[in-house]
Amino acid sequence: MLKLENVDVRYGPVHAVKSVSLEVDEAQIVAVVGANGAGKSSLLRAVAGAEKINSGNISFDGRPVNRLAAPERVKQGITLVPEGRQIFVSMTVEENLLMGAYTQDQVQIRSGIEAIFDRFPNLASRRHSLASVLSGGEQQMLAIGRAMIARPRLMMLDEPSLGLSPILVNQLFELILELNRQGISILLVEQNTKMALQAAERGYVLELGAVRMEGKASDLAADKSLAEAYLGDE
Repeated sequence: MLKLENVDVRYGPVHAVKSVSLEVDEAQIVAVVGANGAGKSSLLRAVAGAEKINSGNISFDGRPVNRLAAPERVKQGITLVPEGRQIFVSMTVEENLLMGAYTQDQVQIRSGIEAIFDRFPNLASRRHSLASVLSGGEQQMLAIGRAMIARPRLMMLDEPSLGLSPILVNQLFELILELNRQGISILLVEQNTKMALQAAERGYVLELGAVRMEGKASDLAADKSLAEAYLGDE
């Protein structure tokens, strides 16, 4: 489904992503883990079209998307839940969801919003409230709902558990697995490496912008030396 070949991303003299090759198959969860500053967020932003790549190729369903703007990639079925949620706090919950629905027609928008509210009752009860009054967990659900309403085939999540309580983290990963069971492919960047690799089928370890290790997520999770070197003490 998604294929990256030797992708480079630079910010002036900073080489954030270095010749990264990566694949996500249909209905698969793939985790990208590594230390802060490893280039994980830059990688997701490059796939979403929020950052230009300097070289390499990104393809989706066998077709290059390098030259497609971010809105066109959403139409192709690629959505990003960014780090820090980045919801619009001065807008209502429903207005935030509408921001993710611009590729849909009116019937799809109405049914999509109601489906989100059915899934997240806390959001439904606050549909006309400003997003600023939501808890951290509710804001994360809103960010995910905004991505879901675009009817993605590939959803990318950047540090979705950041700042959440352990109970909410467990609920979040249950949601990720449920979305995947519904056929949505997931590309997951996550600080909680243990849970990320438990949820994923395959994993990639980034270090200083480059892929240092890749393979079955279960193999990466079981590699003690790898955990000590790259994944931290979880």
